[in-house]
Amino acid sequence: MLFRATLGKMLPALQASGYIGYIDINCIVNGRGIYPLEFTSRFGYPTVFMHLEGIQTPAGEWLYRLARGENFELKTKKGFQIVVRISVPTFFAKAKDRETVEMYRDLPVLFKKPSNLDGIHIEDVKIEDGVWRIAGESGVIISVTGSGTTVEEARRQVYSRIQNIMLINMFYRTDIGSKWSEDSDRLHTWGYIS
Repeated sequence: MLFRATLGKMLPALQASGYIGYIDINCIVNGRGIYPLEFTSRFGYPTVFMHLEGIQTPAGEWLYRLARGENFELKTKKGFQIVVRISVPTFFAKAKDRETVEMYRDLPVLFKKPSNLDGIHIEDVKIEDGVWRIAGESGVIISVTGSGTTVEEARRQVYSRIQNIMLINMFYRTDIGSKWSEDSDRLHTWGYIS
């Protein structure tokens, strides 16, 4: 239902143009309808990390085959994926707040278990002499992903992975996926998922 009500409406035009590639339509849905917010043919952040968590086919392989216009089956994990962004206070700093930006520049991003970086995706990070350091000004440092056969299992995994990160004054949302049992019931009731 979601596909038919959104991207499905554009399918003839995309096929006629010969388009090959990725399409993302971010939407808000409720009992009255679907409200598209963004239509893009680029891999967005942090969504691309969530995709990579769930796709088992090596990225280089499926990107190559996609670019060539080949038909292929994408191997994916069953279940759900979640992504959580880890930020620092420069996320809220205005461009003129150079003091805050400079205070965080080059601070290390450490891991309790550095040998286990599953689900860790760098954003505003550089690596110098093997040490991860804050590189930019966005305040978005790392995205962390998790997956599971249920949303609750994916939540446990992603928040467990976050516990491995040591970064001064880091913050992140703790509610990602927490309302899924209610939201999935609504989506079923409204006929968007079966």
